[in-house]
Amino acid sequence: MFIAPIMFEKFKWFLIHFEETLCAILFALMAIVTFTNVLTRYLFHYSLAFTEELVVSFFVWVTLLGGAIAFRERAHLGFSFIIQRLSLKSQKFFIWFSASLSIFLFLILIYFSIRQIMEEIVLAITSSGIGIPQWWYTIGVPLWSILVILRLIQGARIAQRQLEKL
Repeated sequence: MFIAPIMFEKFKWFLIHFEETLCAILFALMAIVTFTNVLTRYLFHYSLAFTEELVVSFFVWVTLLGGAIAFRERAHLGFSFIIQRLSLKSQKFFIWFSASLSIFLFLILIYFSIRQIMEEIVLAITSSGIGIPQWWYTIGVPLWSILVILRLIQGARIAQRQLEKL
């Protein structure tokens, strides 16, 4: 009986903190791979070529996930000094105006990253280190950009609700 509510709460926490969890996993993988490469370089005088492509690709993913966290938490840079001096109606307008511009930017990113993925698939481009299809790395850009858009909308809704409480 009590297991279901506990499981629901843990699942709810995971959905809310999905980005943080994935960032922690990716950072751990990046640290392990980089540390392994450093060890092999110093102990065996041999560098593992695949580590750079993994770390760079995961860094792009972590950057997008960090953007999603920032939009959800409303921790992104803004002109609060100017915006806070406007009327509530104007503040609401600028919340959604800036959210719309950001959504437009990420839609463009999704469009061009999907085009890039299609080219990588059609041309059968493989990564130089491991030899896996390059689109396996690139697929994170549109996926995490969609998540950024969802968190952007979520952050704007939270900001609007907070303004309505004033």
